[in-house]
Amino acid sequence: DFHHSSVVALTGRNEAYFADYLGAPQEFIAAAKYGFLYQGQARSWRKALRGTPTTGIPPEVFVCFLENHDQIANTGTGERLRLQTSPARYRAMTALLLLGPWTPLLFQGEEFGASSPFLFFADIGDVSVRKAIRRGRAEWLAPFLSVTEEQALRALPTPDDPRVFAQCKLDFSERETNRELYDLHIDLLKLRREDSRFREQSCGGIDGAMLGPASFLFRYFSKENDDRLLLVNFGQSQILKPASEPLLALPTGHRWETLWKSDSRRYGGTGSIAVAAQEQWVLPAESAVALRPVL
Repeated sequence: DFHHSSVVALTGRNEAYFADYLGAPQEFIAAAKYGFLYQGQARSWRKALRGTPTTGIPPEVFVCFLENHDQIANTGTGERLRLQTSPARYRAMTALLLLGPWTPLLFQGEEFGASSPFLFFADIGDVSVRKAIRRGRAEWLAPFLSVTEEQALRALPTPDDPRVFAQCKLDFSERETNRELYDLHIDLLKLRREDSRFREQSCGGIDGAMLGPASFLFRYFSKENDDRLLLVNFGQSQILKPASEPLLALPTGHRWETLWKSDSRRYGGTGSIAVAAQEQWVLPAESAVALRPVL
């Protein structure tokens, strides 16, 4: 569910099973609190009920990701998600993935912005088996590509062509050419590992609220007046005035301090500053900001 909501938020896709997601703030809040969105509700894809209740399941049990081998290959072209959206919005989504209460998964070069596609490849069986694989692949992907099965069959790469496999190999020099994105992942994983609030999550330890059509917050609770805030804005720059959302409230005698931000120049951003004040908040466009209370 997290993946599907993320793809819709980043790309606007709405075909096949993406039609059951809006990419809206409430979906990410629900994913943080409950793990899965669908817990027995009806959905339009396959015309069936989906899911079961997740009450009492600890957040680390849920594995969330932006990419895996199936989902990238299901684009038909194997195109990486970061190439389908803006760099700033992708940085914000990466922050959400790596600082959320779930267990994050990174796929094959995602951490350094690998540009190599990941296509479906298979070299098994005789000619008839290989033809059946191609036909089955076209049948499955046609709804995702909004084409007929025959059109998909003509357009998709041949799975048993060695050149298809070769295209999927990583170019590790991109660790340097995409250094800003690599640093972003390194810093976020360090923050998750070393900051007690992002590291130690439990059932009921997080809440969230919508701030706008494309913006929301998570609050990570602590018993020591040491909560954390994660502000995420996938849309345009936003001013919150009045700032009436209770989850924005400070512990008594404290002020909010920026702990980390996705729009830092270190990551290729503009260096914009999120302003957290009692009377109004400023959320930079397409960004994520982590805050902590200080005296």
